[in-house]
Amino acid sequence: MKNKQVFFQDWGLIDYKEAWDKQERLFADTVNLKIQIRNREVAAGVEEEDDTQTPNYLVFCEHPHVYTLGKSGKPEHLLLDEQALKEKQAAYYSINRGGDITYHGPGQIVSYPILDLDNFFTDIHLYLRTLEEAVILTLADYGLKAGRYPGYTGVWFDADNENARKICALGVRCSRWVTMHGLAFNVNTNLAYFKNIVPCGIDDKDVTSMQRELGHEVDINEVKRILKHHISVLFNMEMML
Repeated sequence: MKNKQVFFQDWGLIDYKEAWDKQERLFADTVNLKIQIRNREVAAGVEEEDDTQTPNYLVFCEHPHVYTLGKSGKPEHLLLDEQALKEKQAAYYSINRGGDITYHGPGQIVSYPILDLDNFFTDIHLYLRTLEEAVILTLADYGLKAGRYPGYTGVWFDADNENARKICALGVRCSRWVTMHGLAFNVNTNLAYFKNIVPCGIDDKDVTSMQRELGHEVDINEVKRILKHHISVLFNMEMML
């Protein structure tokens, strides 16, 4: 039986490493539970089905200034040395998600869905496209028309011309169909920090935010509520607080 219940948590402004450790614990607990369930089923025989359900989590947060490099990323895409990172009060981590380098900072919604996709659908391509769609629908609620850039993950404006600019990056890890990491959605983000990297390994495209596109600061808590709603509907979640 599929468990559509999802526990929502807003961790607020949280150090990246602290959030990563919390994610890892939730992720590992879920993967280990899946292994235990499967082992019990095997021991009981194919006629028996364990009715234990794996949990799902949807986390929202913001981070202090930090650069993270994914497994397929190139360290040279960080354009700062250790001293420059200190001057900009930014941290740097090489992590276990997919993708290249990206930036997280205040004014950016970072979402970490820790989902057992066996409860929803076992298709990582569809999973990424569904997260993108939630952001696209959220932007549409503010009168902003965004879409996808063929061949790249994330959410973009004007992807079909020279004015292409990215507003949301995605990078995930998945093991035994359990996910972690997720998306970074620029709302009121200080875009100057992106000038210190080759964002997601793309050196000829711009990065933007809702604040830049709309010309004014946006209520980030309102954006969180709208984004959570669209994620919930698209995945057919039963959101739990």
